[in-house]
Amino acid sequence: MNNDITDTEYIILENLYTQDQNDMILKQRDLAQLARTSLGMINSILKRMAQKGWISVKKLNSRNVRYIITLEGINEIFHRSYGYFKRTIKNIACYRDAINEIIENAAEKKLKAVLLLGTSDLEFIIEHSCNYYGLSFLKSADRYFHSGGIDDSTLVFFAEDIPFSQEEDFECVFISKLLLNIKRGI
Repeated sequence: MNNDITDTEYIILENLYTQDQNDMILKQRDLAQLARTSLGMINSILKRMAQKGWISVKKLNSRNVRYIITLEGINEIFHRSYGYFKRTIKNIACYRDAINEIIENAAEKKLKAVLLLGTSDLEFIIEHSCNYYGLSFLKSADRYFHSGGIDDSTLVFFAEDIPFSQEEDFECVFISKLLLNIKRGI
């Protein structure tokens, strides 16, 4: 896999591929907006992509060109997507292991349930782990649901979008802190 590609290049390649599939013509200004970068940067990146053979440039008239993704460009999308996929699977395995350990400890402490507050991308892992260790899985999209009091037999997971706080007087896990610790290798 070529490690020279940047996220901006990947975004451009994917959009040029979509352009070809939908018979559209994306201008540099459109690509700059989609990639959230400057027009000058897009121009430079497109030139570099053409030099690498990822795209070809077809002149439509004196003012307009069409950027066409090549087979090499499609291969680069594939390799980059595969790399993202591998990293995602590796991350999910790390998250699963950390969550399993927390829920296993909760089961050993004879807790009865796990409550997920907020919306989490890791909900499926938490729910699966609860089922595996025999704990009830509860969830509420209301991040303030716990303010009425939490039973001592319940472990609370706060979703990623809920900021970490040390004010809670019950057993809880802030997913944002958990992810940060995993990323740091703690």
